[in-house]
Amino acid sequence: MASSNVSSASSSSPVLAGKVAFVTGGSRGIGAAIVRRLARDGAAVAFSYASSGAPADELVRTIEAEGGRALALKIDSADADALKAGIDRAAGHFGGRIDILVNNAGVLHLGPVEQFSLADFDRTIAVNVRAVFVAIQAALAHMGTGGRIVNISSTNAERMPFAGGSVYAMSKSALTGLVQGLARDLGPRGITVNNVQPGPVDTDMNPASGPMAATMHGFMAIGRHGHADEIAGMVAYLASPEAAFVTGAGLNIDGGFAA
Repeated sequence: MASSNVSSASSSSPVLAGKVAFVTGGSRGIGAAIVRRLARDGAAVAFSYASSGAPADELVRTIEAEGGRALALKIDSADADALKAGIDRAAGHFGGRIDILVNNAGVLHLGPVEQFSLADFDRTIAVNVRAVFVAIQAALAHMGTGGRIVNISSTNAERMPFAGGSVYAMSKSALTGLVQGLARDLGPRGITVNNVQPGPVDTDMNPASGPMAATMHGFMAIGRHGHADEIAGMVAYLASPEAAFVTGAGLNIDGGFAA
């Protein structure tokens, strides 16, 4: 009986109690769902936002009202110095550590290759690829054994079935090589690194009622948009102790888009 009681008491603690997380692009959509889920699971969560100040402040208030801890920081992920400084600030604010890094910030520029501007190309690489590397470097300075790094990639890293998405798909495919290499680099330190690869998700950037919805659903085994909370659930799993043996992976959560 004594053993059972200890187990019960232990299991009642939030799975991420005492952990500190940093989420880039956390004020809206998938990012906000991830911030809410990690906070609900017990982590103190800092998150960045580029322009959505009001939603960011409201998210902090909501988490704090529920007894959690949160910090919102205005950062353009393309600004490497600002991103590094923000991660350092978050670590200092929450006791000098980062246990979980979620690279969610991203941009989507579509268009025919003949008309695709170098400015849009450079912005795509700066936010979708370089910022991921910058954030990982910065977070590793505060991350110990058992750390978790999760990048929000895309099912388009594996399948781009329509025209105009070549640069976006390339930027997400780049994360596959990065994660596979980093898994080797960081495994000896007990740090896992993985990609979560969503398909169409119902957010203001890609609404389920949008003009491309029916076309996208036609490519899928489950013909609907995903929900942001579903993506957050997979991130929460990868951030948890249960996922200690998962690293170097690209995990599709796409309704069969890439099947």
